[in-house]
Amino acid sequence: MADVIVNKVAESSLLTINLEEYFPEDNTVVFDLKEYLFMGLIVKEKEFREALNKTDANSFLGKTVLVTCSTDAIIPMWAYMLVSAKLQPVVKELFYGTKDEWKKKKLLEAIATIDTSIYKDQRVVIKGCGNDPVPAEGYLEITNRLRPVVKSLMYGEPCSTVPIFKQPKPTE
Repeated sequence: MADVIVNKVAESSLLTINLEEYFPEDNTVVFDLKEYLFMGLIVKEKEFREALNKTDANSFLGKTVLVTCSTDAIIPMWAYMLVSAKLQPVVKELFYGTKDEWKKKKLLEAIATIDTSIYKDQRVVIKGCGNDPVPAEGYLEITNRLRPVVKSLMYGEPCSTVPIFKQPKPTE
């Protein structure tokens, strides 16, 4: 008589959330102000405006544009405003910062929209390992959102979890 192998993980009632699935699709392009600066360091208004006017805004059509400056230049606030005025009509989104900062913002926005009612009184595992590192803020925010509704919250993989929170049993 052969022993039957039972996959206890598959039969468990655990729900797994993979935060990587909440990252946005990456259709980003970097707009580096360095290219519009005198010697890559100094903003000269007239030259900055001229260089910006020569920029084909349609090359950014429908994209998420990450505005940054890769040099240690002091950029006046009006320069960012000029970039926004030029690109806003054609881009999907303008964001000041790096790709990692943008991804973190989008992840947190996505977590904020999760319908937590589907996790009410459930045992939930937040997937820990993956291909794209999830920032600590993502784990903090998903815990804040789920703790009030879940029966238990764990971190890791269904076969090996770290307990995070367990709803206390009601007193009789």
